[in-house]
Amino acid sequence: MYCNSLSVIKKKMAEQPIKFGILGCASIARKVSRAIILSQNSTLYAVGSRSLEKAAKFAMENGFPESAKVYDSYDAVLDDPDVDAVYVPLPTSLHVKWAVLAAQKKKHLILEKPVALNVKELDLILEACESSGVQFMDSTMWMHHPRTASMKEFLSNSELFGDLKSVNSSFTFAAKQDFLENDIRVKPDLDALGALGDAGWYCIRSILWASDFELPKTVLALRGPVFNKVGVIISCGASLHWEDGKVATFHCSFLDNLTTDVTVVGTNGTLHLRDFVIPFEEKKASFSVATKSGFTDLLTGWKPKPSEHHVTTDLPQEALMVREFSRLVGSIKFDGSKPEIKWPTLSRKTQQVLDAVKLSIERGFEAVEV
Repeated sequence: MYCNSLSVIKKKMAEQPIKFGILGCASIARKVSRAIILSQNSTLYAVGSRSLEKAAKFAMENGFPESAKVYDSYDAVLDDPDVDAVYVPLPTSLHVKWAVLAAQKKKHLILEKPVALNVKELDLILEACESSGVQFMDSTMWMHHPRTASMKEFLSNSELFGDLKSVNSSFTFAAKQDFLENDIRVKPDLDALGALGDAGWYCIRSILWASDFELPKTVLALRGPVFNKVGVIISCGASLHWEDGKVATFHCSFLDNLTTDVTVVGTNGTLHLRDFVIPFEEKKASFSVATKSGFTDLLTGWKPKPSEHHVTTDLPQEALMVREFSRLVGSIKFDGSKPEIKWPTLSRKTQQVLDAVKLSIERGFEAVEV
């Protein structure tokens, strides 16, 4: 009887939604607020800003329940004992301070990317999370789309894809003049990594994802990066090299037309993806693959032709991210589970490569070992 009652209690506890606090009212926080509402296992519980009026306006405009707490500081959110987890969309220069403090306050953490200015700062964050037993996850949303798992199935098929040989990734968008002059991503004291940290993070993650997160041996920044007048990168690229001969390249920019492409080439097959950061449609995404393709006898076409594959989802990728994170938090909170180390590991590897690209640029385009 006691065991039955205990199992019912645990089930009820597990059904309780994870209570989120949000630090700051950045534009991207609107999207994640909606994701928290859609996830079905989390709830918007609190928001904090340096201005009470700004926090209240954000809560009202983004679907917070009337019972939600509105605070005039980030500290107040972290000091609220009922907040289970926090989403931190603050400028990268503030991540180490507030992420470490959040972990010390036993708050599970979704941290906006880039997660830190360098791997040294990230290690401070991850050490704080590990010491407090809290879950860490970066906000790379495309990782949680079901399309990503479907593509990995193709890449893992030795007959269809073979051995990985090369990856090319690009994320660019033509920012307006106001962005180029005033956005936090072009300010050296706020987001000093610029386009490399913002768009380049996605490119690097896609390359590591395709290579099963095997780190490259060396990284070489491509010549011709573009800096703004205060020295922040607004366009750059790099090549990555593995000891077994694999190679990858990427280009990221605030100056080019919107492009989010990934091409992965194996000995037998090729995968093409044109919208890897944000799918063209919220609930349907596609990718194309080709296996053992060649030209026809008269060189008039392909044989066999690439095939298009479509993946549907009931929830957008950001809501699936929040759902998975909240599931992990619930397991820790109600079942005594340990934090999942996969997510901080992927964040650290991405940061390591990003750091190497930055160092290669600073050293005059020398190869840098990762």
